[in-house]
Amino acid sequence: MKKEPHVFPESARLKFRAWEEADWPFFAAMNASPLVMRFFPSVLTEEESRSMWDRMRAELDEKGYGLYAVELKSSGALIGLLGFHWVEFEAEFTPCVEIGWRLVPEAWGYGYATEGAVACLEYGFSRLGFDRVYSFAACVNHPSQAVMRRAGMKKTAEFNHPKVSASSPLHPHVLYMLEAPCK
Repeated sequence: MKKEPHVFPESARLKFRAWEEADWPFFAAMNASPLVMRFFPSVLTEEESRSMWDRMRAELDEKGYGLYAVELKSSGALIGLLGFHWVEFEAEFTPCVEIGWRLVPEAWGYGYATEGAVACLEYGFSRLGFDRVYSFAACVNHPSQAVMRRAGMKKTAEFNHPKVSASSPLHPHVLYMLEAPCK
């Protein structure tokens, strides 16, 4: 049986696609950047990036959605990842579908994260049939919270992330959520 090709969200300026092996150096460098990873417990080693890479690619194949490679339509430049992830760590709101993003600094300040989040949310509700989508970030991560608000998500709670050390300033998180529009 031939597997159907994936369909991806799209926006005016952004192309979403599956990760290709040629993207690996970009992905590893993005995850190793202290600036990009400033709201995460640490940068990722090459081994940690490879593990994430493998999980992302498997999730896209298994679930039909994932954290997509994002590139600019105007130039074809890869700028980061954006999309969905199935979250299963223990919390009141899990398991759930999360929307997340990670862009390189050269792509900051142009509205790409918001544009991409809006396109993905629309796609998730209309094409993937999601009832609700969550997003969360460390309380100190004000840029991501701004994207969540601009994408129409509402803050629903604060929680301590179970995978972040209790002594870390990144332990307290905010939780945002958006429900599917009524049909």
